[in-house]
Amino acid sequence: MKHGPIALIDETMPVVAIAVRDGLREKMLSNIEQVKARDGIVIALVNEGDHELVAKADFSIAVPEIAPMLLPILTVVPLQLLAYHIAVLRGCDVDQPRNLAKTVTVE
Repeated sequence: MKHGPIALIDETMPVVAIAVRDGLREKMLSNIEQVKARDGIVIALVNEGDHELVAKADFSIAVPEIAPMLLPILTVVPLQLLAYHIAVLRGCDVDQPRNLAKTVTVE
């Protein structure tokens, strides 16, 4: 966030924060507070029952508690769905993204 991306944040800039209970949670809380101080929109991916983070975010997506080693697998699914729905809302063709070339192997 420092020295660049934070300068882009204003009331029209949504920020997706992966703020689950792991070793980086406190740093993510600090980043969320910085985004809110600049009137940014926070969409937070949080653990179920994390009322502190839900209160700080504009929108939240809750995932269940799970072993830290499995968090990346669990959190990627709602993020993929979020990306899909944003693309559809923007009118993008999600089945044929531009600049995507298929490789075909012929034996």
